Amino acid sequence: MMSEFPWLTAIIAFPLIAALAIPVLPDANGKTVRLYTLGAGILELCLIIYTFTTQYDINNPSLQLVERYSWIPQLGLNWSLGVDGLSMPLVVLTGFVTTLATFAAWNISIKPRLFYSLMLVMYSAQIAVFLAQDLLMFFMLWELELVPVYLIISIWGGAQRFYAATKFILYTALASIFILIAALALAFYGDTVTFDMTALGIKEYPIGLELLAYAGLLIAFGVKLPIFPFHTWLPDAHGEAPAPGSMILAGVLLKMGGYALIRLNAEMLPHAHVYFAPVLAILGVVNIIYGALAAFSQDNLKRRLAYSSISHMGFVLIGISSFTSLGINGAMLQMISHGGIAAVLFFLAGVIYDRTHTLSMDKMGGIAKSMPSTFALFTFASMASLALPGMSGFASELTIFLGLTTSDVYSNGFKTLVVFLSAVGLLITPIYLLSMLRRVFFGKREADSEVCWDAKPRELAIAFSFLIPIIGIGLYPKLATQTYDRTTVAVAAHLREALPAAIAERQDLSLYARSFLPNPQDAIASPTIGGKVASIAR
Repeated sequence: MMSEFPWLTAIIAFPLIAALAIPVLPDANGKTVRLYTLGAGILELCLIIYTFTTQYDINNPSLQLVERYSWIPQLGLNWSLGVDGLSMPLVVLTGFVTTLATFAAWNISIKPRLFYSLMLVMYSAQIAVFLAQDLLMFFMLWELELVPVYLIISIWGGAQRFYAATKFILYTALASIFILIAALALAFYGDTVTFDMTALGIKEYPIGLELLAYAGLLIAFGVKLPIFPFHTWLPDAHGEAPAPGSMILAGVLLKMGGYALIRLNAEMLPHAHVYFAPVLAILGVVNIIYGALAAFSQDNLKRRLAYSSISHMGFVLIGISSFTSLGINGAMLQMISHGGIAAVLFFLAGVIYDRTHTLSMDKMGGIAKSMPSTFALFTFASMASLALPGMSGFASELTIFLGLTTSDVYSNGFKTLVVFLSAVGLLITPIYLLSMLRRVFFGKREADSEVCWDAKPRELAIAFSFLIPIIGIGLYPKLATQTYDRTTVAVAAHLREALPAAIAERQDLSLYARSFLPNPQDAIASPTIGGKVASIAR
């Protein structure tokens, strides 16, 4: 559906235009700049909510508010935007987390103009990534949003900030090259040259090209998600980033990887997804168990939370691999849920650091008495992270498990193994989270330690702003799922259309593959797998 007014362009442009005014604002001590930036963030969030409540139809699974303008015709680059159920809730999440992260950065005193300008530029770039419908444009925006994060870590980070920032930019920027290579390969294949994602999804590719493109994109997005073994930049980045940077890293940037896997890998390359889906499920299990075990061994509070994020994002991979609308629905819900839970945990970790001036849990003990409100909020957020019933984390992980177990694509043995190993990770999660609470808040405080004052009203307001939707979605998941239900059903149906052709032409299946996929004849005869059968051997 084409839009008469460029709502999506307005959403992207507003923070960017607001950032341009910051260098000329009269401000002696940084107070005016921070109020201005917070006001711009709130107005942007209001614009997002207004646009999606008045101009967007949640019952329509196709792209809406589509905008297409010729941008750089010599390169075939178009300014192409659109929104559907995959991108809309993540744009709202971006606005929500980034606005609260700006509010959390209230005490920034070093180069405040630069910091708040970067926050607004990052705000704009992140939203643009979720709305881009031109693959070359998507690549450029994917690279652009890395720059503000790099600068925020390297200027306002901890003692090892330069190492962490360099590692972050090397991992993410180098991996992004695979997006460009895949984009060029897919765009130039066939009689027409196009970077339009919808057109690329309609093209029929040789299975070899599709598999190579899928593998390249999986590496690029696997670094951002992150997927083991491409994850090592994340604990360092979180350990050194200031609290607002960690909130955005965990709440928004990681979700770009999961979103892109659904948007590009699954939707655009469905036949290759048939081959790679079991791999995604296995990688998801590895993420869950490895992240949980690694988190348990960390003394640094933020590094423990970083490994926890790695573990939780493994569920997104399992949901994407399920071939069911329920599983993909759960993957989306997990991204939304984890975006809020991780952001509030990193925010509260920053609150504790401001008082204790350390991230070592062994040096924090005994602060529960002097920081009762912070203790209660951190405990509440930790319960949400370990998927306590009534919290959003429980709803998302349960949905993913149901999506996988009800899938008729995998053998019962494979599904049992994935669920069992994932459950092992779930058992480890409360151990490392409860251990974290014990070490941070209980025990004896050293006699010469500074007195820790409790959370201030501003900090309480930020924490409650996260925790209220976490409870709301946990008690009534439809608050979130109704925004993308129709789209995930369409994505699952699109993936299942690729199954008969893919299975029928894999006559030389290895024993490994046969354990995942049903008998080709059974799959073709199954009434649940219908629709267009596209050849993958052209």
